[in-house]
Amino acid sequence: MEYVVNSPEETLMVAKSLAETLTGGEIVLLTGELGAGKTVFAKGIALGLGVEDTVTSPTFTIMNEYSGRLTMYHFDMYRLNGEKQELGFEEYFGASDTVCVIEWNVSEDFGDARIIRVDIEYMGEHDRRITIYEDLMR
Repeated sequence: MEYVVNSPEETLMVAKSLAETLTGGEIVLLTGELGAGKTVFAKGIALGLGVEDTVTSPTFTIMNEYSGRLTMYHFDMYRLNGEKQELGFEEYFGASDTVCVIEWNVSEDFGDARIIRVDIEYMGEHDRRITIYEDLMR
């Protein structure tokens, strides 16, 4: 699926719509340049899951946990500089009552989890192309 959005609010709505279809066990991989809107998309997923807490980028903590209809684990691997490391996060991947949202992914071991990749591309100052690829790596 492909969407062209013209504002962060539209990005939130695309992500919220996606989140409303999630049933648990999914891993959402967010790709895009720095500042493209990955964290905004994560906020939209949280909105669609009924998370009431303020969602912030976990750049310095690497992971934040949020409670909603499903527990959302929000990972930001930016500080790892693309290096694959044993972080012990695999226990979160694919759990039936969770959704993992990962920015700057460095892992390849997701077990049997349903993988959804979201590519966010700049098209202009506020315009973005959001492409969603579902059920990858299965």
